Amino acid sequence: MYAGIGANPGYRFTVVAVFLIRLGVVLLSATAIGIALVPILVIIDLLDGGTGWGLCPNGLDACANPYTTAAEFAVILILGLFITVLGIRLLMKLARQLRSDDYQVSQ
Repeated sequence: MYAGIGANPGYRFTVVAVFLIRLGVVLLSATAIGIALVPILVIIDLLDGGTGWGLCPNGLDACANPYTTAAEFAVILILGLFITVLGIRLLMKLARQLRSDDYQVSQ
């Protein structure tokens, strides 16, 4: 019997699973980039006289909690970025494990 690529019955499942994991990594990477861009966009909005996406509803001059609002915002963004990077790492580890199981020699 031919023992080349595709001889393993679970090969097709592994290929599809690795593709979906890579797709998840791409989506999580885009999410991480979006989270990293949020502070820049908020600052630009505040400098243009906006509300900073709701951080200071009456503008920067009349912001009730100018110090704590930024700290709360930073903590939320850092936690979101940490969870996103953790998800990327776990998905990449799973993809490596699936690929290494697929390349094992079977008799």
